[in-house]
Amino acid sequence: MKRGKRYVEAAKLVDRANLYDTAEAISIVKKAAVAKFDETVEVHIRTGCDGRHADQQIRGAVVLPHGTGKTVRILVFAKGPKADEAQAAGADYVGAEELIPKIQNEGWLDFDVVVATPDMMGVVGRLGRVLGPKGLMPNPKAGTVTMDVTKAINDIKAGKIEYRLDKTNIIHVPVGKASFTEEQLADNFQTLIDAILKAKPAAVKGAYLKSVTMTSTMGPGVKLNVAKLLG
Repeated sequence: MKRGKRYVEAAKLVDRANLYDTAEAISIVKKAAVAKFDETVEVHIRTGCDGRHADQQIRGAVVLPHGTGKTVRILVFAKGPKADEAQAAGADYVGAEELIPKIQNEGWLDFDVVVATPDMMGVVGRLGRVLGPKGLMPNPKAGTVTMDVTKAINDIKAGKIEYRLDKTNIIHVPVGKASFTEEQLADNFQTLIDAILKAKPAAVKGAYLKSVTMTSTMGPGVKLNVAKLLG
């Protein structure tokens, strides 16, 4: 794969044989983020879980203290007073059954997070094939199936992110933008790691965190010293 000049220059900042502590990794990732836009800083955590087993699944959510730096568009499935509450709390879109054909047939997906009241899950379930693969399906563990729509919306707007295993047992999550200060990124990263350590399934044998890599959208990956994170 041919890499651009910028990437090649940025990659020189990283010693591939080295495992960095958090502060060093953040400093390098910020320096390596040289694209013309404000790059997202992402963390990729390779776990020792086997997600094919229900008792080794990881899924949850955490509010990052400094948010993600991204404006999140929220769609809420609710009716009656709960729909009014969602509007008042600042949801970008609120609706019920009438949104099904718009999403299913017209391919409307102008939203980043879906929240639903429990009574609407029968309706939302019909969108499983569309929302599921995109990771947009509401889930009680992530706090997106709830009667407290105001809290759900406030948390998401404040910087709540969802983490879950992908098919290869890796967790991919944003922890901010390259324009954030090193302290902000360190706070967000530590909050995420604490949540993931707490979410460790009892059934996991051997190493829980196999590797942790931090990167910006267009930059090289920087590997962290996992032993120090567990210390």
